[in-house]
Amino acid sequence: MNRRIKEFVDISEHVSLDDLIGRLVELRTLLPDGSEAELKLRGDDVFGRKITIAYMRELSDEEAEMERRYSSWRASAPLIETTGTADVRVKL
Repeated sequence: MNRRIKEFVDISEHVSLDDLIGRLVELRTLLPDGSEAELKLRGDDVFGRKITIAYMRELSDEEAEMERRYSSWRASAPLIETTGTADVRVKL
């Protein structure tokens, strides 16, 4: 199974620019090859802002086992609705 999932890292506390750059460099060295990392500033003036780094990673062994266990059910369930990229299925 070669499926990947999107993982998020949030930096929400107030830090100096040098500390932020240091954290980002450290995170970049830990990311797997081909992770397609992206950085976004999220939030608003009311609830505050945070920096979010999103990247793609391979499934862990536990996640892959669950995927194998439930993928046969998903494939056999009838499709009742398609909404954009998500399939809604129900087992009757």
